[in-house]
Amino acid sequence: MSEPEVLRIVSRSSPMALAQVERVRAELAGVRPGIRTEVVAVTTSGDRWMGDLARLGGKGAFTKEVDAALVAGEADLAVHCVKDVPADRPLPAGTTFAAFLRRDDIRDALVHPGGLALDELPAGTRIGTSSVRRVAQLAASHPRLECVPMRGNANRRLEKLAAGDADALLLAVSGLERIGRTDVISEVLSEEVMCPPIGAGILALQCREDDTATIDVVSALGDPQAHREATAERMLLHVLQGHCNSPIAGYARSESSGDLSLRAKVFTPDGKRVLNAHEWAGPLDPATLGTSVAVALLRQGARELIDGIPH
Repeated sequence: MSEPEVLRIVSRSSPMALAQVERVRAELAGVRPGIRTEVVAVTTSGDRWMGDLARLGGKGAFTKEVDAALVAGEADLAVHCVKDVPADRPLPAGTTFAAFLRRDDIRDALVHPGGLALDELPAGTRIGTSSVRRVAQLAASHPRLECVPMRGNANRRLEKLAAGDADALLLAVSGLERIGRTDVISEVLSEEVMCPPIGAGILALQCREDDTATIDVVSALGDPQAHREATAERMLLHVLQGHCNSPIAGYARSESSGDLSLRAKVFTPDGKRVLNAHEWAGPLDPATLGTSVAVALLRQGARELIDGIPH
């Protein structure tokens, strides 16, 4: 099989997305130094729209145009944040994930100009976030704080914070690392305080199924642990059939022993009801583990909770 001379990489055009592409390019150069790469940057409908994502079909708003460029042959490889890729529907026909990169930090960070920690924030502090996951968990743990809607890439949100649109922000640690802005972090929140979104910290490399040359090249970048964790988490979300307004959180963890566990939560939007499930894989494969944890949540009433949330 001949190795491609040039790989065209398509991604969202935000600074963070382009930083993610640079990571892929650097890792490719380490294993295939003879291959040149070109970047195809697209602005997605999710990037343009600052309103409720449900009106655009949810998280797919961040992947649709990227997928279209890949399927049309305008690019050879797409870079996605796994958390942005819908799991309640199949990947676009004719495409596949060729690799999941080594996982970055899955935690959320509090950004407060005065350097306060979450527990130190006074009542009425306005937290800028449009994440239903974060809103539900803050409502449950810190009901005296106020969440104000805030969309846009991390740089834009930091600008809005500086302009006074909010008193503090919740942002992904991995995202701040990718854009070189960890200096703004006032506290990194543990997974127990703020359970992360499904797929947090994992970059997926998507190719056309018939492009075996590209798949062969980029599969060398795959991390086995990230693959197992992403598989379990995405199967959980698939079985739950959560929509974009569903406050669902969870993460799988691979131990050095090879053991895999999956913890997941489903919330009501006001945080007053929380469903929990946590299982170890044992002899189960990752997809079966994801199914098992989802079934445990469904037995607790997750279906009625999810279907009862407007979207």
